[in-house]
Amino acid sequence: MAEIRVRFAPSPTGYLHVGGARTALYNWLFARHQEGTFILRIEDTDADRSKPELTAAILDSLKWLGLNWDEGPFHQSDRLDRYRAVARELERVGHAYPCFCTPEELQLKRSRVGSGRPWKYDRTCRNLPEPERQKRLAEKIPYVLRFRVPETGETSFEDRVFGAIKVENQEIEDFVLLRSDGQPTYHLSVVADDVDMLITHVIRGADHLSNTPKQILVYNALGANTPVFAHLPLILGPDRQRLSKRHGATSVGAYRDQGILPEALVNFLALLGWTPPGGEEIFPPEAMVREFDLAAVSKSNAVFDPEKLAWMNSQYLRSLSLDRLQPLVEAELEAAGVQAATFLPGESFQKTVALLQTRARTLKDFSQGGRAFFSDDFEYAADARKKFWKDPALHDLLRQLAERLESVEAFDIAQTEECLRKLAEEKGIKAGLLINAARVALTGQAVAPGLFEVMALLGRQRTVGRLLRAAEHLSSSAPAKL
Repeated sequence: MAEIRVRFAPSPTGYLHVGGARTALYNWLFARHQEGTFILRIEDTDADRSKPELTAAILDSLKWLGLNWDEGPFHQSDRLDRYRAVARELERVGHAYPCFCTPEELQLKRSRVGSGRPWKYDRTCRNLPEPERQKRLAEKIPYVLRFRVPETGETSFEDRVFGAIKVENQEIEDFVLLRSDGQPTYHLSVVADDVDMLITHVIRGADHLSNTPKQILVYNALGANTPVFAHLPLILGPDRQRLSKRHGATSVGAYRDQGILPEALVNFLALLGWTPPGGEEIFPPEAMVREFDLAAVSKSNAVFDPEKLAWMNSQYLRSLSLDRLQPLVEAELEAAGVQAATFLPGESFQKTVALLQTRARTLKDFSQGGRAFFSDDFEYAADARKKFWKDPALHDLLRQLAERLESVEAFDIAQTEECLRKLAEEKGIKAGLLINAARVALTGQAVAPGLFEVMALLGRQRTVGRLLRAAEHLSSSAPAKL
């Protein structure tokens, strides 16, 4: 059996979309499972829209996801002469012909068909008498090179996901191979590349299903082996519409910036269309490689659920070792302008990261909701103030709590809790009122790790200072002494 060879071929006209990332992942998983070769090819023949910085961003996203390639990256812009040679060979053996119809003429013909009806090229130039064709060539009239689609018969293939696909050749128009400026079209370049790179399996999005019969005709015309095709279902947003910017982030880089871990995103994308044999949800790459099977890819479109991704990311965050997590948190804090190194010494920093780790859903939680653990520069969340700072007596209660905490003998979990509960008992209030109010004062948040763990972590000086700052913040409201 020939070596399995697959390719991922992004176009650098935009950043790596999650749909493209899933395609890359399935190709990578298939290659690794089959002990084959994963090839990276950059389809950059669109000179006006392709940008080097976008190519660099795509490569960076693939590396971040851990999808290492075995060959490439190959750039189609380096192979233009090869595509033209293939096109001329197809013309020489009668599988292609020059079409002199101008864009204006084609548009006029298209407009006469009427809206809502499909239009295809009427093969005007296909039937030109040879003397007329030679005359126009001699006059250097601009032309495109079209593929001569058989007028009868059918083109069929067995898709590994969608099953048997059959198209009548009379439904396929004579498509363009070379444009008038000598630039290849997708149908020409993709087949020439796949033939030259000995691609055995083409795994790509279902939006390419309609392209496949045309490309099979080109493979056949070249006398080349046709690869096995597997088309992946589309990824939809929660509203069941095709995933787009209106649903929020759609690029891999954007999710990276949102604090998603690469292994969590890979796990999440893998399950958008493929179900492991055991139905597991947390599935590391080595297990995916072992179990991946194209036959288990669904025909149904997948739904991208951001909440499910956040949950999955939280599971991966909680399982990270501190050695792996700490530099990620440091980088996140630095990006957010938080100078944690000057705020917490090494051991305290590790303890703080470990305390927040159990609640974090993304790395952003360390720099946003957890900012108060690494900096004195934080704000009180509006929802937290509204919910837990309603009692007008709180400014005085927080001040008294600060004064008492200043004199506790050992500033640890047990003694800080005893101090607070004793004050609540003396004032005849529920301890929860003071606990919740103090939590907002110390962290700015309504939800945070246990209050007394927070106090012990912050230490006496910062705890007392933050309680007094909150009391002053609240002093504008009329106090009611208890």
